[in-house]
Amino acid sequence: MSSIQALWRSITTCAFALWLLATPAMAQVNAPPPLVEVGRALPDVVMSGLNGPNKPLSSYRGRPLIINVWASWCGPCRNEAASLERLAWSEAGRPYTVIGISTDDERGAAIQWLRHSRATISHYIDLGPRWTLEHMLGASTIPITVLVDAEGRVVARFRGARDWDSAESIQLIKRTFAGRNRSSSTR
Repeated sequence: MSSIQALWRSITTCAFALWLLATPAMAQVNAPPPLVEVGRALPDVVMSGLNGPNKPLSSYRGRPLIINVWASWCGPCRNEAASLERLAWSEAGRPYTVIGISTDDERGAAIQWLRHSRATISHYIDLGPRWTLEHMLGASTIPITVLVDAEGRVVARFRGARDWDSAESIQLIKRTFAGRNRSSSTR
């Protein structure tokens, strides 16, 4: 084997070894974030506004937050949307901030639904390929509603559609946040 062939073989072997070492690190950079467990704080991410400006998730700290994850093609999501609006603007909803996060593949479909539904609460979209909010919030199925305390910690997740402004749902929200406040004050 000539010295040029030996040199070429060494270079390709080293390049291959470097590629093998870099591949897991690159995959980790592009991997979606993990689910944020109940009791853990949501990391700060900038959310892409649908009916308002982009906003960091941390800007909602200081008040309990109700996050509803939905899509325009999801019938149960569409059915519960009006009850979330009513909750947000009701006396019972006053202590909370209610926002929506769309998992639509296309921004236009989400915006069209928001216009049709006359949405007034803030809505954002979680676009691929990483689906950051979807993964963090545990939205493997929708609709899902995530309660987050004033410090940004996940308190509870509720899967499936509800009538969010019903007396039963309002009591559920109050009990869930009250239970979190008791447990955090004893920690």
